[in-house]
Amino acid sequence: MSPGDVEAIERATLAAVAPPEVLEFGGWLAGLDDGTIGRARSAVPLRHDAPGDVGTLDRLEMAYRQRGLEPWFRIADVEGLAGAGALLAARGYASAQPTLVKTGAAAGLAALSAAPAEVIDRPDEAWGAVFLGEGFDPVDGAYRVAALSRSPDAVYAQVRDGGATVAVGVAAFGCGWTSIHGMRTDKARRGEGLAGRILAGLAHAALARGVERVFLQVEEANAPARALYRRAGLTPAWRYHYWRR
Repeated sequence: MSPGDVEAIERATLAAVAPPEVLEFGGWLAGLDDGTIGRARSAVPLRHDAPGDVGTLDRLEMAYRQRGLEPWFRIADVEGLAGAGALLAARGYASAQPTLVKTGAAAGLAALSAAPAEVIDRPDEAWGAVFLGEGFDPVDGAYRVAALSRSPDAVYAQVRDGGATVAVGVAAFGCGWTSIHGMRTDKARRGEGLAGRILAGLAHAALARGVERVFLQVEEANAPARALYRRAGLTPAWRYHYWRR
């Protein structure tokens, strides 16, 4: 991807997960948060050709520690960032949780379902309850609901059945992109195509705004989600790891 697209995606990512404080210096963005969303609590370079810079890493580590936070870094697995990874490894950091950034067109997501999910402007209690259901960590779920509810310029998709909300997702708009977050389906309703309906609803909302480019992030180990995203025409742009001690 172009350097401009990389920077736009990283800025849009951090805006959507809404950490309480964000710092920018030395070509990096740092989300300063003590919650459970890795993207909200990690520092990320805005370019994929950033050389390793001891001084910048020192400043980033200090920023986290001054706030009582553990420093986390989010580094793409690309040649241009190999120096940054080597410096982190020398400081005792290890990489974990390989995650793919996937991009595509909203039209591909819209075609996933002839019955797209309902889209609302603000999440309600039933929407948030999906994150707290069986099979989800309640602490993590509550944090994600709070963070995603703060996302600027976002819409919220939901599938309801019999008065209950059974699947949800979020689309945030920024920097020329639609970013998809918070995809959740009730454990008892998986395999029914509800996630496709959520993506289709969010894609229609994006197209209504004239935003055609979409990205999302998915853990590499999540094979069912990756298969769905392939059907939607999303392709990998890069892979990253979290680096932490």
